[in-house]
Amino acid sequence: MADETDGTTAQDPREDRGPRGWRAAAEAALYGPGGFYRRPEGPAGHFRTSVHASPLFARAVARLLCRVDEALGRPAVLDFVDLGAGRGELVTGVLAALPPGVAARARAYAVEIAGRPAGLDPRVTWRHDLPEAVTGLLFANEWLDNVPVDVAEVDRAGVPRLVLVAADGSERLGGPVTGPDADWLARWWPLPAKEGLRAEIGLPRDRAWASAVDRVAAGLAVAVDYAHTVRTRPPFGTLTGFREGRGTTPVPDGSCDITAHVALDACAAAPGSARPERALPRTARRTGGAAREPGDARLLTQRAALRALDITGARPPLALASTDPAAYVRALASAGEAAELTAPGGLGDFGWLLQPVGIPDPLDPGGPR
Repeated sequence: MADETDGTTAQDPREDRGPRGWRAAAEAALYGPGGFYRRPEGPAGHFRTSVHASPLFARAVARLLCRVDEALGRPAVLDFVDLGAGRGELVTGVLAALPPGVAARARAYAVEIAGRPAGLDPRVTWRHDLPEAVTGLLFANEWLDNVPVDVAEVDRAGVPRLVLVAADGSERLGGPVTGPDADWLARWWPLPAKEGLRAEIGLPRDRAWASAVDRVAAGLAVAVDYAHTVRTRPPFGTLTGFREGRGTTPVPDGSCDITAHVALDACAAAPGSARPERALPRTARRTGGAAREPGDARLLTQRAALRALDITGARPPLALASTDPAAYVRALASAGEAAELTAPGGLGDFGWLLQPVGIPDPLDPGGPR
């Protein structure tokens, strides 16, 4: 669904277009006619996210939405936007976990390029693009890693060049990286002049995230993804493929997912700075009022974020096994699921990018509860 948010147009991955940049190739392979994200089995048929690991994740997001609701003063209509919704698993779980009083005011959107799945909760509005204005929580779980990006590789002369890829996955070097892409590399992923070093040029993700945040009139935007920062960039990049639950060589033919970890620190700097020519953000022009600019963004691990939302993985007291064995078993299973969601070296190391708009950070220890 990246083509719906960053202004590009996906081609059919089956077209023989010859070698081209990874961004164009992946755009077609993921989102074009017959592309990976249009397949009927959906993402869950190929990989497992936090949403699929445990219903605790949706409950935590529901708890976060309640904190946003409180910070907004409990508006008459509270928006929840699931950006990159897959087959609606997260938005369904969030609605089910909301207290009745909040659920009655909630307006839920699922944003995804694929068609609406059968049997989805009728309260969910299914869209191929973002709502024009959001008052509430916009949540993008493993969305940015599927916004396609170009890949750069350092040649023998120490010059970063675009990597071109054919439909069968074979690569060759193209021209030097220039213009805004070169500026982005210099700031966010500087490449030493050593042959073979690679980087993914994250500028399209910065722009996609800035565009998403721009739709939030008031509330919170959150991106959750595999991430790295400028101090921990991997020397050979992270571009990879997934098919049927296994990592594979990325081939841009529509047969596999194509993904790369996200430079979330660059995305965090994008809202506001990505649109300096605007006297007022789009939300202000829509409402005719003085819009509230995005506040300070914050990066934290999923482990820290979920603990702030009371998902800890703590084992239940052993005494419960004697007084209520069934409750003990349920609590033990829940603790195991929470441990998976917060595990170091696993899901717990995912990055969370929080971008408040007009409210305090709801995960700040001094924020709303």
